[in-house]
Amino acid sequence: MARTYGEILVVDLLGGIGDLLMLLPAVHGLARRNPGARLRVLTHEPGAELVRADPAVTRVRTPRHGRAGAEREAVLDALAAAPPDLAVTTTRYDGIPDLLEATGARCVTDLWRRPPPDQPVGERYLAILHAEGLLDGVDLTARPRVHLPAAARAAGERAVARLVGEPPAPPVVLVTDAGMAVKRWPAGRWRELADALTGLGHPVLAVGADPVDPVAVPLPRGDLPTLAGQFAAVARRGGVVVGPDTGPVRLAAAAGVPTVGLFGPTDARRYGMARASGAAVAGSPAAGVDLQGLADCPHRLPTAITEQPCWWQACCPLDPSGPACLADLRVADVLAATRAAAGRGTATARDGRGAGLAGRWRVS
Repeated sequence: MARTYGEILVVDLLGGIGDLLMLLPAVHGLARRNPGARLRVLTHEPGAELVRADPAVTRVRTPRHGRAGAEREAVLDALAAAPPDLAVTTTRYDGIPDLLEATGARCVTDLWRRPPPDQPVGERYLAILHAEGLLDGVDLTARPRVHLPAAARAAGERAVARLVGEPPAPPVVLVTDAGMAVKRWPAGRWRELADALTGLGHPVLAVGADPVDPVAVPLPRGDLPTLAGQFAAVARRGGVVVGPDTGPVRLAAAAGVPTVGLFGPTDARRYGMARASGAAVAGSPAAGVDLQGLADCPHRLPTAITEQPCWWQACCPLDPSGPACLADLRVADVLAATRAAAGRGTATARDGRGAGLAGRWRVS
């Protein structure tokens, strides 16, 4: 019989909302495998908001300050508060794996080991933990899901109902910003897309819109659970969320919305979101789409994205005006993918890297 653990510490201090969301299936799998365990998650704000109400999580801890060394201190604090008998971490800087292993607990400190270029990051986490005997086979197909408190769900429903009611065409939410310049689709393309969708009868909403000149009606600002509630309300109306490889789009997928992901420097095979959608059914147009710009870029490193020459400063070696990969994603292609994901189109999506719309789609 497989061993169970009573005190579990999961550390994710990579800094992004999306990083935590990709780890969520592993968190839920560990809780399911160890009923009654005290499972703590150590992560950053604001992502911590997404797991505080999660019934699988006993307690959420965060670093106490933002200065250098805060993450290492937070790990030491967590270990002092309650030594774990199982520790799992995505985070390998500042000697954090050594701190965990020094406790004598069972530890998994390298979830990045030998990743295949075409295996999604979250699935890689699950595969490694399964190989370590810490998850069951049923966990291998799990996808990110956020637990929505009733208040957040109700607030999201009120906000979306006030903005779009029960529209005849599904609403579309555009996530126009990204945390890094290298992931941003050209600004003019967003306005073209919004105009085209509006002309076809879709209510168009926006997250991260320019407050002075928004491309669409902005969703009311709130905390992350409320945003997830808004996304759930969009999903209930058959809607779609469109955006780059960024946390809010991953949150939409984890809240059950089909997504159209715009991928440039990151490889959609590793970071794609289509399979995460709660509305997804294999072969269904509502499953969502990951669009890969300039799929054959010679500078893309699927398993070492931070080593790409464009990564930190968005200085593209192929185009001095901006990332050529994102410029390669045409408005017509994104529009067609959005309509199909909303169940409003009939295009057939297939995996491929050739020219044309179908060659740009990766669908789950």
